[in-house]
Amino acid sequence: MKSDGELGAAATPADRVLVIERSFDAPRERVWNAWTHPVQAKRWIGPHGFTATHLEGELRPGGAWRICIRRDADGEELWQGGVYREVAAPERLVFTFAWDGPDGRPGPETLVTIRFLEDGPDRTRMIFCQGVFDTTANRDGHRGGWTESFERFAAHLAARGGQGG
Repeated sequence: MKSDGELGAAATPADRVLVIERSFDAPRERVWNAWTHPVQAKRWIGPHGFTATHLEGELRPGGAWRICIRRDADGEELWQGGVYREVAAPERLVFTFAWDGPDGRPGPETLVTIRFLEDGPDRTRMIFCQGVFDTTANRDGHRGGWTESFERFAAHLAARGGQGG
């Protein structure tokens, strides 16, 4: 009989969770606003080379959200959506996340939990957690996309102060 390693068994659930910690030079309230206000989020959401073309949502437990990002190079549109589970401004945001499949129906769902912690005067530490992914490859793909989004997020905060619309 073959061992799990020989069968290529899936990684454990803990191995399929993405955690990213990042600090921003902005007060927690501004970081929260830049994340949760659609006009602001549309300016930074998505990896490099993508533009958010649609963003809507009802920021409350049970409220749905939906985003479309378009690849600048070829115009391909990628839709994602989910439901807010917890909204505790300005410290915690929890929501489901799923990409739409080719048939327009949601694919595998993950849960995103974001904590915003005061990290000194006018500084915020964000702890972003997403999982459980179906594969470590999907986890790693999301790591790249979110890391680039958070680079854009930091630039947005620096350029606009994370305020207003």
